[in-house]
Amino acid sequence: MTGMSQSNTFFSQGRWSLEDLPPSDPKLLESMFITLEQQVINFESLRLQLNTGLDIKGFMEAVHQIEHIYRDARLLDSYASLRFAENTQDTTIQVLVSRVDNFIATITNRLLFFNMWWKELDTQDAERFLTSSGDFRYWLEEIRHFKEFTLSEAEEKIINIKNVTGSHALNTLYDSITNRYTFNLQVEGRTREMTRGELMAFVRQNDPELRKSAYQELYRVYGNDGPVLGQIYQTLVRDWRNEKLDMRHFSSPISARNLNNNIPDAVVDTLLDVCQKNTPLFQEYFQLKAQWLKQKRLSRYDIYAPVAHSSKKYEFPRSAWMVLDSFEQFDPRLARLALRVFEKQHIDSEVRKGKNSGAFCLSATPKMVPWVHLNYQGYAEDVATMAHELGHAIHSMLAENHTLFTFDACLPLAETASTFGEMMLTERMLKEESSEDVRRDLLFKQIDDAYATIQRQAYFAIFERQAHEMIFNNATVDEISAAYLQNLHSQFGEAVDVSDEFRWEWVSIPHFYNVPFYVYAYAFGQLLVLSLYRQYQNEGESFKPRYLNLLSAGGSKAPVSLLADAGIDVHQAIFWQGGFDVIQGLVSQLKALPVHLNPR
Repeated sequence: MTGMSQSNTFFSQGRWSLEDLPPSDPKLLESMFITLEQQVINFESLRLQLNTGLDIKGFMEAVHQIEHIYRDARLLDSYASLRFAENTQDTTIQVLVSRVDNFIATITNRLLFFNMWWKELDTQDAERFLTSSGDFRYWLEEIRHFKEFTLSEAEEKIINIKNVTGSHALNTLYDSITNRYTFNLQVEGRTREMTRGELMAFVRQNDPELRKSAYQELYRVYGNDGPVLGQIYQTLVRDWRNEKLDMRHFSSPISARNLNNNIPDAVVDTLLDVCQKNTPLFQEYFQLKAQWLKQKRLSRYDIYAPVAHSSKKYEFPRSAWMVLDSFEQFDPRLARLALRVFEKQHIDSEVRKGKNSGAFCLSATPKMVPWVHLNYQGYAEDVATMAHELGHAIHSMLAENHTLFTFDACLPLAETASTFGEMMLTERMLKEESSEDVRRDLLFKQIDDAYATIQRQAYFAIFERQAHEMIFNNATVDEISAAYLQNLHSQFGEAVDVSDEFRWEWVSIPHFYNVPFYVYAYAFGQLLVLSLYRQYQNEGESFKPRYLNLLSAGGSKAPVSLLADAGIDVHQAIFWQGGFDVIQGLVSQLKALPVHLNPR
């Protein structure tokens, strides 16, 4: 990156700083609860005015007031969430998380009257306010989209309170149980205790026995608690159905998520149908990979195996520099935004026992630099994950001029900048890498990642639809596990051998628990990005303003409309097929390589 040393002190691996969050000061933490309480009391005085009539000025004052309340509440919630991610076993923080959840649920209940009033307003009056609402318009429109699924104010309050000790508490319990897991793996003659993140690094290593042992250990541990974790899932699914279908009358469990995303049911159905029709493409790829690995048939243990003997690792400062440089090659503004995350020490990259596994990016409020959570171990996939999460941060910062309610992109578009960032990094690494083995590994990894982000997630969503229906019909945990195993067999066909312990994979997927039907957003986002990246390759500089405008819009407009502005019609199967055509091109390139070049 221009003017940036690869050894810059910003790039030291370590913990993040939460100093920018006011609740990090114990005195401010307590005062924020008191201040928020007073703000809510002040807002509650508006109830009478709503009944007697508001002019446009009074309406906008109310909107700004409620935004300010939710901004402070989000600061509290962000602080508690980030502290919990640092150490999920800290009982003090567990208490804080519960306290904040309960407090926010209470606030939400007390502010509910505004949403109820706004939904019930007649169309003519609502349009009068919408015309003057500026950047709040889409948020206000979205509230009214839920009008037919809204219950009485008293019922809505009961649901909010019930969720604190119901679904929210169950998800916290699931996280607490699973994040305390440790795994034992024999490496180089000695048994090592490790976190899930450390264990999963071995499923992408060259040694097939290590890959097999890592998976077996993962599902041994999850399988031991499978009946309990399965019961938690069954309860969450019943809770989802009780509320979303029986009380709110959504047409299906997934429809509730689709409305949250403002994506029509038909678009999601088309997406999943096209993914299923392209199952043979990935099966062909896995058969090709088996040839490179000199196997008759690929095992599920081996789908992420590298095809070259490359154990190359990347030091954290070097990786950070590479990621920023790949952003700068696209547009220097992106690199400058990503650099702010390092400068503010908003990145936690250490691997620690008790720390939340995986990776995420948390955007607290507009104009506040997001926080990035990694478990960095130096492998190529860790570098890609860094690019992915920093892509999320860039997305938020590009949209920082929007309101609190309109700067977050909806789930299907939330993966756009992150996945695009990964693709920019891979292109950069391929240009720089001199080792043919590493280059070949990177090319295979592109398709591995496309599988993991598209097909795997699509089949997750297909399983979720089935599991929700099975639980409604009183299926046992064992029956759900059998259905999941059949889902894998349908996905892999004759191309991949799937062993029995993978029946417990579903209880190890947090998204099934805490955000039902989240997963199709990954497939949506990846196929979208493949299409966008192809446009970038074809158009060059002229593509960039359109792409940056898409990111800068955040969540200020309906996703289908935003994509239409970029020339994309997501209703058409041909659009989704275009993403698979890009993957087919990559597979064809690999088929053209002589397999005997593989050094195995």
